[in-house]
Amino acid sequence: MGAHFWGEFFGTMLLILLGNGVVANVLLTQSKGNGGGWIVISAGWAFAVLSGVMVAVAIGSNGHINPAVTLAFAYSSGVWTTVPSYIVAQFAGGFVGAVLVWIAYLPHWAKTEDPGLKFACFSTSPAIRDTKSNFATEVIATFVLLFVVIAIFSKAVGASGVLAPLMVAFLVWGIGLSLGGPTGYAINPARDLAPRVAHALLPIAGKGSSDWGYSWVPVVGPITGALLAIVVAWVAGLG
Repeated sequence: MGAHFWGEFFGTMLLILLGNGVVANVLLTQSKGNGGGWIVISAGWAFAVLSGVMVAVAIGSNGHINPAVTLAFAYSSGVWTTVPSYIVAQFAGGFVGAVLVWIAYLPHWAKTEDPGLKFACFSTSPAIRDTKSNFATEVIATFVLLFVVIAIFSKAVGASGVLAPLMVAFLVWGIGLSLGGPTGYAINPARDLAPRVAHALLPIAGKGSSDWGYSWVPVVGPITGALLAIVVAWVAGLG
């Protein structure tokens, strides 16, 4: 396991630890951040992305921390050799990050009566359950993520160094503020599926269902949106 693996592992771990951590801070009973609201959650996820990407790149990966991004760029470049290690690292890091959130807020799970609030600290669920609409939302949101990321790294913009991860973090914040309402904007299969597995396996006090019937939407939707963004960017001459 080389730098690519560990970069994606620790980057995704931090993404989930800080991202799901802010959700737990806002939703769990007797947390000091309880009731902070959507602005706090969306900002926290933006900082989580910034932290994860910076650490991943510093260790030696490309800072994808998202299987949809990894698959989209592999499709675009035709280079698939690093895809298995990237995706394994992303899901492993996501699982560990979710476990760390559970440990960090350990006394608060029993104090929180609503199992839905506990589940929200791990994975996404729709505000209004309509599978076609929920799927479309995840496709659209992830399309925006990849399409703008391609623009950020294009020759015309040429963001690099600290500026590039910062711009991606602001982008994720914007997606959360604008498109996060219907589904909670997973836009990342590892962000949703790995913590969902953790939710199912961990002895969380008073937990409910892990909602496996919905679990495919935040996996297939982001992958579809990411691949669509790559194709549209090529057609538009973005790069």
